[in-house]
Amino acid sequence: MLPFYEMLALGFMLTFILMLFTGYPVAWLLAGLSLLFAAGGIELVDRLGVDTFLLTSWPKVSGVVDRLDAIMSNWVLVSLPMFIYMGQMLDRSGVADIMMRNFVKVFGGIRGGLGLTVIVIGILLAASTGIVGASVVLLAMLAMPIMLQNHYSKAVASGVVAASGTLGILIPPSIMLVLMADQVSVSVGDLFMGALVPGVGLGLLYMVFVFGVGITRPDLVPPRPAGTEK
Repeated sequence: MLPFYEMLALGFMLTFILMLFTGYPVAWLLAGLSLLFAAGGIELVDRLGVDTFLLTSWPKVSGVVDRLDAIMSNWVLVSLPMFIYMGQMLDRSGVADIMMRNFVKVFGGIRGGLGLTVIVIGILLAASTGIVGASVVLLAMLAMPIMLQNHYSKAVASGVVAASGTLGILIPPSIMLVLMADQVSVSVGDLFMGALVPGVGLGLLYMVFVFGVGITRPDLVPPRPAGTEK
């Protein structure tokens, strides 16, 4: 049987995953559930004497406040809100939608052109925001309906959106790279330079794959008439 503190951690993760489907903001869920499980763990220590590892008293929980203060005072992490703001601006301003329609005109006559368009937009969004979730959601809202309307396979359409949307974790300015630089005490610029070629190269490989599927399996990736748009 698992130790109680492992069961507590597992219960926290499962509760968090279930609560995500309620639509509450992730930040509030993490903060609220952390406080709730901390209070529950400390109460169980007092009443039942169970082993909750380090979670034994409220003074130890106060260390979280010190950690938050250190994060807000970190000059490396101060860039994260700016990246998130850039992603919000791309979403709210309609720039991503305009890019989508223009790239459809460029690749429209090529078999698999819509898939190539989505990958290019994914690379540009990754280089603009660094936020994986924002890129995936934005591409899903913009590209999935168009691809399905043009008789793309559901598997291909969802795979292209998921793969190109997650390029934001690798292509600079990636929030993950900024966090990693802070944790391992290396230069953010060095990490950005090291991840640029693999990230862009992965995007190009995605494009080659979609083009190859268009040639070998034309039933999955039909062409889109050139010059058309939604």
